[in-house]
Amino acid sequence: MKVLVTGGAGYIGSITVEQLILAGDQVVVFDNLYQGHRSAVHPEATFVQGDLKDRTAIDAALSAHRPEAIMHFASHTLVGESMQKPFLYLADNLTNGLNLLQSALEHGVKRFLLSSTANLFDQPERMPIDETERIVPGSPYGESKYILERLLAWLDRTQGLRYACLRYFNACGASAERGEHHDPETHIIPLILQVALGQRQEFTIFGDDYPTPDGTCVRDYVHVIDLAEAHILALHALEKGSRTYNLGNGLGFSVRDVVEKARTVTGHPIPTRIVARRPGDPAVLVASSAKIRSELGWEPRYPDLQTILETAWQWHLSHPHGYTE
Repeated sequence: MKVLVTGGAGYIGSITVEQLILAGDQVVVFDNLYQGHRSAVHPEATFVQGDLKDRTAIDAALSAHRPEAIMHFASHTLVGESMQKPFLYLADNLTNGLNLLQSALEHGVKRFLLSSTANLFDQPERMPIDETERIVPGSPYGESKYILERLLAWLDRTQGLRYACLRYFNACGASAERGEHHDPETHIIPLILQVALGQRQEFTIFGDDYPTPDGTCVRDYVHVIDLAEAHILALHALEKGSRTYNLGNGLGFSVRDVVEKARTVTGHPIPTRIVARRPGDPAVLVASSAKIRSELGWEPRYPDLQTILETAWQWHLSHPHGYTE
């Protein structure tokens, strides 16, 4: 199958492109390189530098390459930034998504996968979180993803667009060639590993007085290759209808768990500093992936925290400054 991947030069997008190519699919990457990296794009993928704000650029890419499906990763994704700059998220994320969807339908593309988010669940009533949990977005970022999910449901009903919304929790880990490099970096595992690399003096823990076993927040960590494989399974299931899945390991690890395991993996003491809680951080967020396991047979290959950290550490050792352009 030929798949156009927006944001295919970014962290999750580039590794999904890699896994698509390993599965024998043809891939076109559409990315403006705002947060992506040209050197992260698999050499067998066709690269188109373009911006989703530009309908002409989208139309040109779809006309030239005629994909059968689209995977949409390109997005502003920082929860904290979205609280400070809501219009950047509630305008750009939605406008860009609308541009892409309108162009897709005009060019006859009837399969669409949306990279969604666990930020749909600000204060869940049940744990682990399944697809029946009430949706209360935790930020303008989460709201932008929810609106796109609702739009997809209407386009399925009115235009026959088959879609999958994949809501994942903490993406982490790396493949041998591709890993996590953001500027600025905000994700817990690369921040911890930067301490082990000598690039930071310490790792900051936001709050140690939560109602959890060690007082720090508990989160679900899912390996990025497992996420990529879930996207591929969902893509090939669309002929049987649209679907929505939560993606996680179903296992919760605290911030202190991650730090301790990183100390073991890296052999570095990784000093920490405790500061006040961040507003809006729930004590526990853990996903139930029972639905995708049952319907598509998805099973994470890298469920344990040590393996996740080992893959990330090996990539950071070989790319201590991330991607160099």
